[in-house]
Amino acid sequence: MTIQVSVFEAMTLKDKRRIIKSLKDRIRNKYNVSIAEVGHNDSIRTAILGVALVANKSRFVNSALDEIVNFVRSIPQLTLVDYNIETV
Repeated sequence: MTIQVSVFEAMTLKDKRRIIKSLKDRIRNKYNVSIAEVGHNDSIRTAILGVALVANKSRFVNSALDEIVNFVRSIPQLTLVDYNIETV
């Protein structure tokens, strides 16, 4: 899955990276997934995150990814711009 977010509170790259790192840590710990910033690394107010989850049931994967999207929507410092879920 890829998630594009806007970080309107960020005034510097340091601010953005602090907020994004906190988000990645919370998602990694809560949902046991791999997550990394994969795009817009040098943009102050936008980020693209890549999330990977491996399981033997596609229903579980889709449910977990939907929960992550809802979790990102609930973060007040961020705005969810777009997301794309791809399963194999």
